[in-house]
Amino acid sequence: MAKTVLIVDDAAFMRMMIKDILSKNGYTVVGEAENGLVAVEKYAELRPDLVTMDITMPEMDGIAAVKEIRKIEPGAKIIMCSAMGQQAMVIDAIQAGAKDFVVKPFQPERVIEAITKAMG
Repeated sequence: MAKTVLIVDDAAFMRMMIKDILSKNGYTVVGEAENGLVAVEKYAELRPDLVTMDITMPEMDGIAAVKEIRKIEPGAKIIMCSAMGQQAMVIDAIQAGAKDFVVKPFQPERVIEAITKAMG
């Protein structure tokens, strides 16, 4: 069965890019969210195998969303997506429970590598 993924990013074109990479590699994108609040709601509803999470977003940032999702599912598999120069935020995200992070602009093979690793 294909692994399901929830894509969270406030930029529609970024969601589209990630969706494209995942679809080409056999993953099923079950939902998309444009901010952390929507991400938490969609996670509770869809229970995907994995979440790709942007860090900087309106309403609720990715780090707060990771903490909320892990309250719903302590073993949630979440990969952070961040722009260059956000090392401190990436560390916060990993401490909050994210499994890995991918730096934008994305290299498709790095995205797949992070997801494969997170899925264990």
